[in-house]
Amino acid sequence: MDISRVIQEQIEAKIGLQKVIMLYGTRRTGKTTIIENIVQKYGDEALLLQGEDMQVAELLQKRTVANYKQLTAGKKIIVLDEAQVVPEIGKILKLMIDSVKGITVIATGSSSFDLVYSTGEPLVGRNLVYYLYPIAQVELSATQDYLTTVRNLEQRLIHGSYPELWHIDKPQEQENYLKQMVSSYLLKDLLTMENIKGADVLYKLLQMLAWQIGSQVSTVELANNLQLNKGTVERYLDLLSKVFIIYPLTGYSNNLRKEITKSKKWYFFDNGIRNALIGNFNPLELRNDIGQLWEQYILSERIKYNSYRNYQPQYFFWRTYDGQEIDLIELNNGQLQAIECKWKAAKAKKPVAFAKAYPEASFAVVDQDNYLEWITGKI
Repeated sequence: MDISRVIQEQIEAKIGLQKVIMLYGTRRTGKTTIIENIVQKYGDEALLLQGEDMQVAELLQKRTVANYKQLTAGKKIIVLDEAQVVPEIGKILKLMIDSVKGITVIATGSSSFDLVYSTGEPLVGRNLVYYLYPIAQVELSATQDYLTTVRNLEQRLIHGSYPELWHIDKPQEQENYLKQMVSSYLLKDLLTMENIKGADVLYKLLQMLAWQIGSQVSTVELANNLQLNKGTVERYLDLLSKVFIIYPLTGYSNNLRKEITKSKKWYFFDNGIRNALIGNFNPLELRNDIGQLWEQYILSERIKYNSYRNYQPQYFFWRTYDGQEIDLIELNNGQLQAIECKWKAAKAKKPVAFAKAYPEASFAVVDQDNYLEWITGKI
């Protein structure tokens, strides 16, 4: 099944603007497929370079205007796949886009730290940044009818949305694919870095987070269990978020002393990766974590949906010390949108403390009856 990716259309609309277009996302989310489609569409006007090709990396290291003009002669689009493995790639991209007129550079990376932080002169004003996630429901809904969406909801909650799953029919093979993703590909970029103690430590850290979806996570507790210091754990969490495996929500507060602000909740961008880490692909009827699966699914799909429509609010959770809580707070231009995730349809009101502190904030419960409106814009 071929699924049209929103990002491809957005990138193609920016070609010709003399910019470096950065396409980020975890491995296996479909970045290579997108750029191959673009290269095929533009034919001889496009040049595709593989960052993991040693000859390509060596050629790019010669940072001269003459070299880059010779390399890009006759081309309008230069595509560099897996750009994060090329040393000093930031300086290379800056010189290329500044010195060769009439080109657009598309650079893909499965991590943001190398492309963004490897140059002393950031590409501010020269770059456009896009994030590619596992397939979003908003992308599926472009061609998928409502009945199919309903039938496939359990599949999304359990096996997630990595593109290759659509080419694998048997559930057992899908589970094997996700387990292989976790063991072989997910941590590849981090393990090339210095001062990383190894895959086993990162794997255990991710497992601990996977069991605590929707709960406040104690960095001290993680550090004690891993026998690491708190600073190291915080650095690992930051790196794992920079390779787009997990993301944090911090507590929101503006008015009340009793609001929790220092704790974080950690979520995975994909349910399948989370379930692979805990080794549980049981159907929903046999699970006791459906609330966690639903919450993580709605939050991640909401973030994808917002990102793809260029709506970039700040995200938080809200909780008081006496237990009143809301799953997701979106803050944009001073406006608060509160979202509570419920697997079963249920009436719910704003928590009393939240309603008092933020009377202008909107509040909604997202359940199976209305969730498509919140993650695709369609009822």
